[in-house]
Amino acid sequence: MPPPPPLARRLLLQPLPSGARALHTTPGVLACRLASRAVVRFAGPEAARFLHSLLTNDLLSAFSAAGASSPQRYAPTPNAPARGPAAPAYAALLTPQGRFLYDLFLYRPPPRSQMLDRTGSAPETGEAPEGHPHLQEVLADVDAAEVDDLVACFKRYRLRSKVEIDNVSENFACWQRFGHDVVHTEPSTQEPEAQSIGWGQGVDHAGESAAQGNDHSWQWLKDPRLDYLGYRGIFPADTIPPLVESDKEADERHYQLWRIENGVAEGSTEIPKGEAIPLEYNLAGLNAISFEKGCYIGQELIARTHHRGVIRKRLMPMKFVDGNGQELEQAVAPGSEVVDEASGKKVGAVSTALGSRGMGLLRLEEALKPGSALRAGGNRDVRVQAIRPDWWPAEWTQVLQEQRAAA
Repeated sequence: MPPPPPLARRLLLQPLPSGARALHTTPGVLACRLASRAVVRFAGPEAARFLHSLLTNDLLSAFSAAGASSPQRYAPTPNAPARGPAAPAYAALLTPQGRFLYDLFLYRPPPRSQMLDRTGSAPETGEAPEGHPHLQEVLADVDAAEVDDLVACFKRYRLRSKVEIDNVSENFACWQRFGHDVVHTEPSTQEPEAQSIGWGQGVDHAGESAAQGNDHSWQWLKDPRLDYLGYRGIFPADTIPPLVESDKEADERHYQLWRIENGVAEGSTEIPKGEAIPLEYNLAGLNAISFEKGCYIGQELIARTHHRGVIRKRLMPMKFVDGNGQELEQAVAPGSEVVDEASGKKVGAVSTALGSRGMGLLRLEEALKPGSALRAGGNRDVRVQAIRPDWWPAEWTQVLQEQRAAA
């Protein structure tokens, strides 16, 4: 008998809470603590460079560009950094064969030397000295079910690099703010509600500070993947993040459903560890992969697949309905095949299912074919509607359209 899944996963496998099935039609902003995520700290003078050499994204450029472009504050605000925090980055660690292992949200906390004290006076230098431990500290939001294996994996790669790697999940927690009303296209990385707090719509920076962070300046920052996904942050485990009200703190399954509806997988349960090809799981479209940086683990396969230009299978959101188009709750289990009714051929499989929604790796030609009829394998009464997410770039399906036009 297999061992039970970790607690975070068992919570997500429980029946969907009342009202969650209608989340995609419900306005408002929700926030939830992500029990499925843990926090790992990389600290030392070579921490950022160490991660940059292993992961799929260009972390050195991301952190330095964010710091250089962050606006200077023109009014002293206690507990807020002298300039804006670096935007988080999203990246993945791959196997040498280019298969997915772990996804990481990476945050560079502001150095304490940049923090204003309680009196509101400016920091002495405004910058940490070279080699200052905080300058090279990176916090990573990772899959809680894999955190021990992830830490062990990074320690194997550490060799002589000057970096310490620790699981600090007892001290920190990951949170997400999401929903229709939080989606926006502003260039700022900061929570829009925080910008409008106080007199003068944001001139009151003390009010802004109170809304954004606490005495350690932990803040909500724009999710680095998509505007659709709202805001994400790491906060001390013993505090409630700013802007979170008791009546708006949601069960994590609401957030999972929000991701499923937008076709965004997260963690090694939804992106099969050691098996998934990152481009098929849309990691390039989620800002997790840089095609400009130098070498990293697994780069050869990623570059070859990318330059070939055709991805025939992709992770897609789907809806489970009956013959009349009515949504069916809890009718399909992860691992179920998706079959083309006309040909009887397998089109793909369901990787994640929650309520009447799911995600799965499907062959684009069959899944997006006009008039196609898909069903859950082994259950002729359950139809599968594959959905092309709004955020997908046009070129992902342009080749298929050209092929149909030529035929």
